[in-house]
Order: sequence, then C-alpha cells, then structure tokens
Amino acid sequence: MFSKMATTVHTPFVLLLFQIGVFSLPVSQTPQESPTCGYKSCHAIKPGMLNVHLVPHTHDDVGWLKTVDQYFYGARNDIQHAGVQYILDSVVDQLLKNPDRRFIYVETAFFYRWWKRQSGDMQDTVKQLVDEGRLEFVNGGWCMSDEATTHYSAVVDQMTIGLRFLNDTFGPCGRPRVAWHIDPFGHAREHASVFAQMGYDGFFFGRLDYQDRSRRKASREQEMVWRASESLVPPVADLFTGILPNGYNPPEGFCWDQLCDDPPIRDDPDLEDYNVEDVVSKFLTVAQEQAKVYKTNHIIMTMGSDFQYENANLWYKNLDKLIRYVNQKQVNGSNIHVLYSTPSCYLQELHRANLSCPYFPMRIDDFFPYADAAHDFWTGYFTSRPALKRYERISNSYLQVICNQMEVLGGPTSRNGSFGVGNSDTMKKAMAVAQHHDAVSGTEKQHVADDYARRLANGWTQCQVLVSNTLAALSGSSAPRVYCEHLNISVCPLTESSTFDPEVMWVFRRLCSTSLQVVPVSQATVVVRRDRGYAVNELLFQVRAPPMGYSTYSVSLLQKGPPPASPFPRAPKDIQNKVRAWRFLKVTFDPETGLLSSLSNLETQQTVRLSQNFYWYNASDGNNKDSKQMSGAYIFRPNSSTTFIISKTAKIETVQNSVVQEVRQWFSPWVSQVVRLYADSRVLELEWTVGPVPIGDNMGKEVITRFDTSINSSGIFYTDSNGREVLQRRKDYRPTWTLTQTEPVAGNYYPINSRAYIKDEKDQLTVVTDRSQGGGSIQDGSLEIMLHRRLLHDDVRGVGEPLNEASDLYPEGLVVRGRLLLSLNPPAVAANTHRPLAQEVVLQPLITFTEGLLPPNTSLPLDFSGLQTALPPAVHLLTVSQWDPDLVLLRLEHQYEARDSKEHSQPVTVNLQVSPLPSTFILLTGLSPSYRCAVCLSGEKPLPKTKGDPSVWEVTLKPMEIRTFLLRVRLR
Repeated sequence: MFSKMATTVHTPFVLLLFQIGVFSLPVSQTPQESPTCGYKSCHAIKPGMLNVHLVPHTHDDVGWLKTVDQYFYGARNDIQHAGVQYILDSVVDQLLKNPDRRFIYVETAFFYRWWKRQSGDMQDTVKQLVDEGRLEFVNGGWCMSDEATTHYSAVVDQMTIGLRFLNDTFGPCGRPRVAWHIDPFGHAREHASVFAQMGYDGFFFGRLDYQDRSRRKASREQEMVWRASESLVPPVADLFTGILPNGYNPPEGFCWDQLCDDPPIRDDPDLEDYNVEDVVSKFLTVAQEQAKVYKTNHIIMTMGSDFQYENANLWYKNLDKLIRYVNQKQVNGSNIHVLYSTPSCYLQELHRANLSCPYFPMRIDDFFPYADAAHDFWTGYFTSRPALKRYERISNSYLQVICNQMEVLGGPTSRNGSFGVGNSDTMKKAMAVAQHHDAVSGTEKQHVADDYARRLANGWTQCQVLVSNTLAALSGSSAPRVYCEHLNISVCPLTESSTFDPEVMWVFRRLCSTSLQVVPVSQATVVVRRDRGYAVNELLFQVRAPPMGYSTYSVSLLQKGPPPASPFPRAPKDIQNKVRAWRFLKVTFDPETGLLSSLSNLETQQTVRLSQNFYWYNASDGNNKDSKQMSGAYIFRPNSSTTFIISKTAKIETVQNSVVQEVRQWFSPWVSQVVRLYADSRVLELEWTVGPVPIGDNMGKEVITRFDTSINSSGIFYTDSNGREVLQRRKDYRPTWTLTQTEPVAGNYYPINSRAYIKDEKDQLTVVTDRSQGGGSIQDGSLEIMLHRRLLHDDVRGVGEPLNEASDLYPEGLVVRGRLLLSLNPPAVAANTHRPLAQEVVLQPLITFTEGLLPPNTSLPLDFSGLQTALPPAVHLLTVSQWDPDLVLLRLEHQYEARDSKEHSQPVTVNLQVSPLPSTFILLTGLSPSYRCAVCLSGEKPLPKTKGDPSVWEVTLKPMEIRTFLLRVRLR
C-alpha cells in the first residue's frame, strides 16, 4: 500500500486515482478530433497502380556539429548551414499555398521553441494546418533518441515531454501515429517495445547493416512485424516496422533543397534546357526499381534530409511539378501514381492491403551492431565520451530519485521556498535533449558535448534549490544544504573545512557496513583530483535510507581515537566478507602478479577462475591493408585483433577493516583500480580509473578491461536492451541472416547499457556497469568492456574532428573513473541479483550536507518515507512526477522478464488505495504516454472512481509490463 501525503504542510486533501493506460496522456480537455486530420487526411490512391508516397520532411539534429541554440537560430553557419526557425517559417508559408501539400515534423524540442515565438494568429494558422492533416507530427519525442546508449527510463521521459506538449497544444490531431527513427545507428528491441506499448501503429527507420539490407532487398523483406518482447503477450509489443529505401534521403537526382545540386524541373517547352521528359523518365525508372524490393503496390520516398526546407519553395515547386507530370503519363498507359503523403498514410495503405500476417516476416532480435561497409562497424560510439555518458546517467538518477520526488513531496513549497525559486523543468528538458542520437552517444563535436554538460549542470542547480526547499519544509531545518558533486574523487569542501581536525580530514565516499571506519584516500585519487581537494582520509559508515524518503546523520569528532587503517604494500592471498555467520564472497589474488585469480560465492559454494586485466586496441589510422576506414567517434576499428596489455603485474596496496577490504592496484601511471569488498555485500566492486590515455606514440587507443573465466560460454554472451530485457549474443552470428564476418572484434561488439553476462549450466558471471559501454565476448569464457577511447583521426561520418578529449583541468587528456559490479550466481537465480542491482546503480541516492550538529534532544524528524510499506520485489516505482498543480504522474513496472526467475517472474498485484498520512508530504509515482490499442490489447479498462470497494484499487502487473496512473489531489 502506498502512503498518502499532502502537498503543503498541514493541508488535508482528497486523492482520486485515474488509470490512463500503459503510457497514455489525458485528453479530456481537448476538442474532438477534426474529421480531416490523421488517417482521414490522406490523399486518395489509385488501386491497381504503383502508388508512390512522397514524404516531405526535414531531419533536425538536436545538437551535433552545432549546439541546440546554434541550430535553432542559424548561428555558426561557418560550421554548418542550418537554421531550424527558418525551416518552420518557410514550411508553414508553403503549406498555405497548396492544400495538397504535406509535411511531417519530428523534433518537438525545436518546434516548441518556434511555437512560443509565434503570434496568436500564426498559432491559429498552424493549428488549422494540423487539424487538416497538412502538417503532421511523427515520433513526437523531445528528440529522436539514440537507441544504443540510452536507458529506457530517460527515453520514456523525453517521449512524454514531447507528446504532452503536442497533446496539450493540438489535441488528438497532434498525436503521432508512427515512430520515426531515421538516423540512429542501429535499433534496439526495447525501443520498439516501448513504441508499441505507447500505442504507435508503426515504426520506420533508415539505417541497418549493409549485409542485412542486401538480403532483405533480395527477398523483399524490408517491411516486417517486430515482436519486441519475449515477456509481453502478443500483440502488446508487436510493431509493424519499415525500412526506408534511401536511408532518409531523396532518390538520387531528386533533391531540390537549396543545399542540393540536382537540377530543377524546367517545364517551359520554349526553353532550350526543357527537361520534363528526362526527369519523368528517370523517376519512373527509380520507382519501378524500388518497387521490386517491396511487397505491395505502395512505396515510400523521403523527400528531404538534414536541415532541409529552409527555402521550402524550392522543394514544393518542384514536387508539385513532379506529381503533375508523372501522373499525366497515366493517359499514355503508365501505372505509376504519385501523391503527397505521410508515413502514417503510407502505413494505412499497407494495412488496407489486408495481407495475411505471414506476408510480412517476423523479427524477434534487434538491429545491432550496425555496419555500413565491410570494415565499418558503428560500435565505437557505445563507449565514446565515457565521462558525458556517466554524467547523463547520474543526472537521470538525480532527476528521477531526487528532483521529481522532492517536487511532489514538497508541493508548491518545493518550487518557491526559503532557498529561492527552483524547478524540475530545466533538468527534464536538459535530460530530454541529452537522449538525442548525437548527444549521449558521444558523436558530437567537442563544443557541443560541453554544451550538453552545461545544460545538465543548469538542471542540477535548479533541482538543488527545489530539493533544499523541500527538505527544509519536511525536516523543519532551514540550514543551508551543501551538494558535493565530486565525491567519487573524495572532494567536498564542507567536510574538508576547519570544522574537522586537520589531521582527520573526513569526506563521504560510499555509505556502507555496520560500523564507522576511517580509511586513507588512495594515491590514485589524490592524483586525479589535482588541486580540487585536500582530504587525506575518508569516513565510511552504514546508511539505511527509507524508500522514497531520507535519513539524517550527524558526524563529529569526539576524540582523535585510533588512527585510520594503514595500507600495506602486498597482495593478500584472498579477501572475503561475512556478517555474523553469513559468508558471502571470496576473492583470491595471484601473489606474483597482484591480479585477480578467482571469485567464489560462498553461499552457493561456487568458484570460477577469474583473471582480469587492462588492455588497449591500436585504433586504425586508415593505413590498414584491408580498408582505409579509421576509428572515430562512431566507428570502432582496431588495426588487428591483437590487444596490448598495459601491465602484466600490478603494484598493490591493501586496506582492510570491519567495513571494507580494498586491494588498490596500479597498472601504469594512467590505469589504476580498487578491488573493493564491503562487509555485507554480495557483489564485488571494481573502481577503475583510466587516463590521460597517452598518445605520444601517435597511436589512438581503445582501452578495455577483460575478464577471462573458466565458464564454458560456448561463444554466447548476453546484454541488456536499454536497461530492460536481455538478448542473447553469439559470436560471428546474426539470428535472422547469414553473417560474413569481416571485423572479428568490432563486429562482435554490442551496447551494454546496464549489464552483461556469460554463463554455462552451473555458473553465471554478471557485470553491471555504471554507464553505457560497448563490449563483447571475443573468446569463450571471456567478457570485455571498453572503458575509454582516445583517437587521433576522424572516421569520416560527419563530425569532422577526432575523439581526443581534454579539459582545462586535464589538458593532456581526459581522466575517467567508473565502477563495475560483479556477481556470481547459479543461472536459474542470477536475475534475482542482477536486475535489482542494475536498478540500484541507475537510481542512486543523493547525499547532502549541512554544517553544524543536531541538538542532543532535537525534535526534528531524522527519517522520512513516502511509502507506508515497501513494494513487492518484482515491482519497481519507475516515475513519480508532478504533472499539474493537482496531478501526480505515477508509473509502476514489473521489472522481471517472464523467463528470469521462478520466484519473481509471476504476475504481481499491488493495492493502490491510499490512506492519510501526517502533513508535509505527498504521494509520488510514475511512467509515460499511450495511444493505439495498448489498453484494448491488454483487456484493461479505466479504473472507476472508488466507492469504498478496495478491489478497484488493485493493479496486476505481468512480467515487463508498465502501467501509468494520474493521482489527482483536491484540497478540502
């Protein structure tokens, strides 16, 4: 049962619950759908003819070579000529001139900016265009998100922001009916599952592996049904999926943008360069050739590309002529009919063809990795810009766990309280922009990556004010809150101040264990932080924060006491942990090398040989004999399959006490690691530090860590898809087509968003990551993860600069620190550990500090929880977010797959009925939006308003199911 909390202190309220489907948005305030928008707005086709659907569109990256602002305003055209505001101005003007014309728009972040700057008359004009289906929104998210390096919770959020704006502004006519991911570099099954559950009728994309496309063309299988979940009962996660014929560009010779060189249609017969017959003849040939690789008498052509239609008159004048002159050929026996269309209108005609399901093949895997040529695998961006990837991940955690929840708990006080005006919107929009396929992917120019980070930092600042306001209201303490954002390198100015004894400089690193201990800061940390801090010791003690709440602790130096544990410079034979009679893990080391040698789960009596080290691949500089392709931001291409070991031995320093056992390893001046085992933990933590990656030898380096084990994995390993369902990967193999492997390393790399594992019948070794990374199992029993990349060449995919990161603090090259968590379990129960562990890493708590001590007999509340009772282990509170002043968005998910766990992979019923709590807080919960038949397909109906019958509040979640609700708060 969830607790009920008030939005303001001492304010009673009534809480009403409405179910809004899997992802659906409320539309009760919007007018009835216009009779001409949506599918009703589609132009008539001609049965028996080849119908060519022309789709005018622009693809507007929300940052790439220029920042978001620069793209919108058209600044820095010396980098790239692009101005989104002018595109929208021009398109609207041209749509008004001919009611037959159509246009689709995708990136809501840009449209939202443009819309706010329009007059009321212009807004009314645009609404009319939308109501008539002449301007149609597709996809509808704040951006077109990356599919490899994004976490599903952040993807759902960015979709929600965009879709909500479209719904609030245009009502049902603004609702996208198709998902449109024309530019991402490979496609994740979880994205398709989310789109299906959100109610989209279809999904179109442009990029897939060149070998896969070739086979699909030959067999006319470029359109399919994607079964995007092995847990959700079909057809809940089934989605029609189409592969566009030219990526997302026009057919060759038919680009009429100001950025293009193709000749316009010259239709004055008195002129010497009249070319109508040539253009029409060429178009008929192109259409007929394209029809050969699709199954129906309908084909689609994307008429537009990156940042096109800034002068829309060029496009539309020529498209008008093309349609007119091609269709005139029908009187001479041509069977080709051309029309302005949209992806949804094209999809409608495929549906009307009434083809049996086997007519379109079924797809059950994903579209990774993506290659556009034999040696050109786009698997480098799985790891590119690892620091930005980590910053995006912890920003998502801060938004979900702290900012959103505190805004709900504090109500209006959170946004305007004793510490000023704060909000969650800045962080929500910054996080939404960061999901773009050239943002968290790491495939942007450096100055753009800096801009993404700046936006996230601004979001943190606004959220910190909000959190301070809420904590002040909830705790009754108005002491200023201090947010230490560099705890991973033991930097916190408040705890390093003169308040503490200068010989015992304490900072918080990780909250753990059952007793308080002081340990010395490692030398690696001292080197990494440079002049940003001077703490010499770290304070460790256990914290048990209640769910959706907080705990308060006071730390003071009562006496100097015993000195901190002193490190000793030798490798231990082993380290192991236990609490009372319970023994958990044992880790052994090779005494000669100082490296890991085995891992044991003492509870299950499992032991595997486990060696780990750090290596690097020599990045191709384009002089390889097989290809001139270079490694870059997108593409991972080592010169060979050979790895270069950084060191065969590690220098060792060991720290052991009742809280933690640490083996600190130094492999080189630029690679170190802490092997860390907490007293009560069932996982082994490896904290790695890599950088500055040396390039004095003129070699770009792709740095990995590799785990070699005794597990008989038979060429198979497993990775998650955007943090949710897990897919099997087999070396040199693709489930739906016969692979000719040309890159034995890069061609076997896959995105790891939160976890990967190898297993045999007895043992499963799982590695949980703290950010998105690339990895593979190149040898049986081996699992490698790429940690850092520093390259000297551009890979000629548009970004135009090498991935060679530095900063003011690290001018000689970026230093990156991260964590990997290892668990060893029997395969049948491994998910019981790695699923909640992955969620725990993604959604971490926040530590805040205040100066001064609590009074001995304080009446201030030291603990608070927003939940009366804990949720069942299989149920995860995905989102809690303020929707409107009196509405809270609640999303619950079943976090286990159907095959995961005998114990947890069962339907779970949760009672949502709430009861009053003391004032100060409000209930929180949440997820995203749904349309199509997501509710119909699952047989669900909206929950009725309660009449005292507790059964109406019961919600049953099946494996991998997400349910969304709105909570309405009414003041008495």
